[in-house]
Amino acid sequence: MSGDAMQSEELTLFRDMARRAFEQEIEPHFEDWESNHIVPRELWNTLGQAGLLCPDMPEEYGAAGTTPQITLMLIEELSRMGFGGIACGYGIHSNIVAPYINHFGSDVQKQEWLPKMISGEAVGALAMTEPGAGSDVQGIRTNAVRDGDEWVLNGSKVFITNGIHADLVIVAAITDPGQGAKGTSLFLVDASLEGFSKGKKIEKIGQHTSDTAELFFNDARLPANALLGEENKGFVIMMTELPRERLGIAAQAVASAEGALELTVDYVQDRKAFGQAIGSFQNSRFKLADVKTRITLNRCFYDSCAVAYSRGELSADEAAMLKLASTEMQCEVIDDCLQLFGGYGFTVEYPISRFYTDARIQRIYGGTSEIMREMVARSMLGKV
Repeated sequence: MSGDAMQSEELTLFRDMARRAFEQEIEPHFEDWESNHIVPRELWNTLGQAGLLCPDMPEEYGAAGTTPQITLMLIEELSRMGFGGIACGYGIHSNIVAPYINHFGSDVQKQEWLPKMISGEAVGALAMTEPGAGSDVQGIRTNAVRDGDEWVLNGSKVFITNGIHADLVIVAAITDPGQGAKGTSLFLVDASLEGFSKGKKIEKIGQHTSDTAELFFNDARLPANALLGEENKGFVIMMTELPRERLGIAAQAVASAEGALELTVDYVQDRKAFGQAIGSFQNSRFKLADVKTRITLNRCFYDSCAVAYSRGELSADEAAMLKLASTEMQCEVIDDCLQLFGGYGFTVEYPISRFYTDARIQRIYGGTSEIMREMVARSMLGKV
């Protein structure tokens, strides 16, 4: 069997297994979790026991040792099923935090955290954004000062996905003031650490099952070995990992658009107006054709970028173009789908409304659409 055939079979196997697990463990409870605006902490343990967390981490830590495409596929399935908030939290844990540790952590750090993340014993979060530093990570003010064999961490972070449930947080902090991005380092912060506290859960207009919080560090003392990678190399690490982060966001965008379209196709064939199915009107048919075409084009670009990433060839500007194109498409086509539901689309009773509100943040986190345009332009023109 060829390598491509084996990979295709592996993807199908994991997809089917994941779909069954999500239908059994998430679907029956999802509406309650949406109402509560948070998933139970136990869900992470359940996903870990099912072998669905961090599947592409090395087998020596208890993972399946798959390709990154498996992790991305799991994000896709959650998104396609309408579990946007869970897909977001899952992506942070499995597609961002775990790879950061695997690629840049010491052997001790990997042994301490990866098995726990794979089993669900530890939930991971990434803390970059601050009240005055969002897409511009060079505006970070949280700082860490060396004190003997420890680092003293002070500052705050905001809009941190998995912030409430987090057991481990990768924190970006200034370690060489005055050097901007060149003075930034990353730290692995244990959530049980004295001086580290979590604010109340931030309420959002969508992705309610994604717990989002503000985090505070007040003279939190970290051991010297909490440093992830080299001192003052945090910005380099972040830039290295951003293509995968944006690939994960695109996975959410494309798959959720596909899920929304499936709902809409079913609806317009059943719903009648003026004595005929809505889907029989030319406006509906043309709109669906446009939506299908836009999704398909973005699916092709996404699949191409996923292959490029697996080969170590996905560039920062390609990832930026993908993130820009797919999230803009997602918001626009889901809006078109909701329109075909009429007034029902604006009610929480119909899942299309959740697809709509969950999508809106995608144009913001992971780098806003405006920043993506700037990155693409600079790749062509340089900084002018």
